[in-house]
Amino acid sequence: MASFSSRGPNMIDPAILKPDITAPGVSIIAAFSESVGPTEDESDTRRIPFTSQSGTSMSCPHVSGIVGLLKSLHPEWSPAAIRSAIMTTARTRDNTVNPMLDSDGNKATPFSYGAGHVRPNRAMDPGLIYDLTIDDYLNYLCARGYNQTTIQLFSNKPYVCPKSYNVADLNYPSITVPELNGTTIITRKVKNVGTPGTYKAHVRSPVGVMVTVHPSTLKFTKIGEEKKFEVRLKPSRKKVDAKGGVGYVFGALRWCDGYHYVRSPLVVKRK
Repeated sequence: MASFSSRGPNMIDPAILKPDITAPGVSIIAAFSESVGPTEDESDTRRIPFTSQSGTSMSCPHVSGIVGLLKSLHPEWSPAAIRSAIMTTARTRDNTVNPMLDSDGNKATPFSYGAGHVRPNRAMDPGLIYDLTIDDYLNYLCARGYNQTTIQLFSNKPYVCPKSYNVADLNYPSITVPELNGTTIITRKVKNVGTPGTYKAHVRSPVGVMVTVHPSTLKFTKIGEEKKFEVRLKPSRKKVDAKGGVGYVFGALRWCDGYHYVRSPLVVKRK
């Protein structure tokens, strides 16, 4: 992970993991404006159509291009579905099949790479997706404390906030609990966009956290079928050493049918 890449946790809403994903952004050969020289200095009279550049401005076009390809392949998918496909099929190991490292040589975390390094071919067929509707976003605004007048600016119709809604229950492809004090239950819903099949939950629990999934098996008989599940997180008695994660510990939830691997980061901060 490059030193210039932004890191989590999310300063605006710690209950949503950021970044979402990482993509190539170092020493990328890219098109370059011939109106200035490659150093952009007035004395540089060179004009080249391509140059090597680094930065998130190089990483973003990779993901944008993948989004365009996925939308062409699946025109019915929502932006949230495309984001889910990209995130849940990402990898957290480098090209030597070892854990990704940060620029300082230490093991990187989801606060560095989000769900992982993008894998376009896998994203074409993610198996399951975490989708979102307009009402999901409006419920999120309700949970954030927006009043009816402000919410009306985001909706083309009157909208009544639910009596209770947890920010952490936004149907995001990652699960983040910024304050685990006792048992916390997170609700998620997945939609089948692949072949019918039975998915089983596999959990790598964050250190010092007990994680259970109910139900632990989801059976899908058709495309478009949706299933809900709960993730229950509870502090264990195990001592936690999370120096590198600003008090956070990390794990993963993976749904597998034997062919598809639908992976979500688990990010937890114990109180």
